[in-house]
Amino acid sequence: MIGILIVTHGSIGESLLASAKQILDGEPPLIATLGVSRNDDPEDLILRVKRLLKQLDAGDGVLVLTDIFGATPGNVIARLLEDGRVEGVSGLSLPMLLRVLTSRNDSLAEAVKRALSGGTRAWCT
Repeated sequence: MIGILIVTHGSIGESLLASAKQILDGEPPLIATLGVSRNDDPEDLILRVKRLLKQLDAGDGVLVLTDIFGATPGNVIARLLEDGRVEGVSGLSLPMLLRVLTSRNDSLAEAVKRALSGGTRAWCT
């Protein structure tokens, strides 16, 4: 199963995950959030993300979802991407998250495709 790490400004990721849990009626496994504030040290964030990635990778890799491309959460993740092991997608939305959560047994590459289509197609298809 693919692990999912949500890295966003403030509590955006926590709120989206809470909504997804309500919709899906349950606690998804292998998922974590990390909220970033303007006072966080990027080097400290990298260490925190590395620990979370290790916890979330059950052997199938980790998909990292961020809110804004080019902002601190995305910039931190960009430094840790690893083809086939750690992939990242920015522009996190609830449909994107739902699509990923409902298809985590596919390959990491397929999870990336589903995440990218999350904002343009119905979440359940």
